[in-house]
Amino acid sequence: MGKIPSIVKTERKKWREPREEILFGVKKRKVVPHEFVLEALSPLSPRTNPMFGCLAVYVGEKIVLILRDRPKKKADNGVWLATTQEHHESLRRELPSMRSIRLLGKKVTGWQVLPADSADFEKTVLHACELILAKDARIGKVPKGRRVPPSQRPPSKQR
Repeated sequence: MGKIPSIVKTERKKWREPREEILFGVKKRKVVPHEFVLEALSPLSPRTNPMFGCLAVYVGEKIVLILRDRPKKKADNGVWLATTQEHHESLRRELPSMRSIRLLGKKVTGWQVLPADSADFEKTVLHACELILAKDARIGKVPKGRRVPPSQRPPSKQR
């Protein structure tokens, strides 16, 4: 059999694209993983940024969470908490399903995950959001080498 003419290849490629993209020329937006987290944190006006195929969530100048839902690599899907090892024990008392992220390769890391496959996932994540809303110092890190523009910084307290 001979080569398939290029016009046929093009038609095949278009056929595989989502119907909306063909009809309207608009690419479909990626779905926000665990979108209920952003709704819960909405009083703090969180901002997001794509990171490592996930979605990082910032409140003020701190990264507080990473939302992960990777269909092909399901290990460690869920909500990642930005914290430090010194807070693991106290956070685990409030968030019992919390564990270290296995993908990072270390036994214990500063980052922890609330696994999406845990029985109480949504309840536990909403409790973590309550802690963030209460400005719990155990959750959140200021990224190294990154400065938040003054317009996005939380108002400073004057004495």
